[in-house]
Amino acid sequence: MSRRNHLCRILGMAVALMMSVTCHAFSGFVEDTTIVYTSCDSIQLAATLALPEGGHQRYPAVVLMSGTGQQDRNCTMAGHVVFKEISDYLVSRGIAVLRTDDRGMGKSTGNYSYATTADFAADALAAVAYLKTRPDIDTLHIGLLGHSEGGASISIAASQSQDVAFLISLCGLMTAGLPSVIQQNIDIVESSPIPEADKKHYHEINERLFRMAYKYADSDSLEQKLYAVHDEWRRDTTNQHIRYGIYMYAMTATSPWYRFFIRYNPADYLSKVNVPVLLVFGGKDIMVNARQNEDSARRCLAHNKDVEVHVFPQINHLLLSCEKGTQEEYASLKDEHVLPELLSLLGSWIHQHLK
Repeated sequence: MSRRNHLCRILGMAVALMMSVTCHAFSGFVEDTTIVYTSCDSIQLAATLALPEGGHQRYPAVVLMSGTGQQDRNCTMAGHVVFKEISDYLVSRGIAVLRTDDRGMGKSTGNYSYATTADFAADALAAVAYLKTRPDIDTLHIGLLGHSEGGASISIAASQSQDVAFLISLCGLMTAGLPSVIQQNIDIVESSPIPEADKKHYHEINERLFRMAYKYADSDSLEQKLYAVHDEWRRDTTNQHIRYGIYMYAMTATSPWYRFFIRYNPADYLSKVNVPVLLVFGGKDIMVNARQNEDSARRCLAHNKDVEVHVFPQINHLLLSCEKGTQEEYASLKDEHVLPELLSLLGSWIHQHLK
């Protein structure tokens, strides 16, 4: 998929393809699981719209946008249905929620492997345009909530549309692509149980490869350049005992998504965002470093007078209370749920900005 989708205009392109509606009643709300709307390049996105039960009014709404990696509409990660938990809570507070299968996942069409963060931003705007067609939605109060890379996609979307009323970023990317992947891999390596000397070797090759990927992101020679960097690094005898997945990295780095992502600069988009913004970070998050991303967000949004930042010291990237924050720890957190204090913050903040 080409980058022409980067500035794709969604208004008028998002068409609701309503099938026979079957609503499932839950405590206090109903869910319509048959929603289908259309994004750029005729991608059909399947979604669930949750609404407060029994109401005959226009509700404020939130569109949920997932992060890196193909996700279903519940954002199921390590056995946790993160978006379902967020949706259930917000609907109990009188807020409608739209959550969607990613491209090529569940009932959505399209090929996820060819999509970029800009394409996901187009999908977010398609969701907003769909909600604007519904008589039960308050079209002046439709916001975007993004998790992880979803923080970047909602930033792009809000910079391109006047229809987004607010932004909520949960452990969301607010840093440029290159420094974000460098810091992310520093944090991952530092949390690994390997010798300190080996950590230094991994830090070295990671940064060299990432900087080369940034430099040649637009070049057909990128793969060749990456292998050359790796081979040169391996010729140093002190590195020869280190196994590095250069094949897998080169395959990822030459994808449309990574080429866009490594050059992503949040300032290009957040500088145009003037709606209220809520930023939530996890102190134990090793995938999206809280300090790095908060600092970057504050710089990019310095012009915006309605920005609120919260760092929950005990949560990881999945918004769960934890001890270490590592991916290996996820399996031991099966009884944890999205932090209740975080959910309460979301509901209160949204209602505050409806006044």
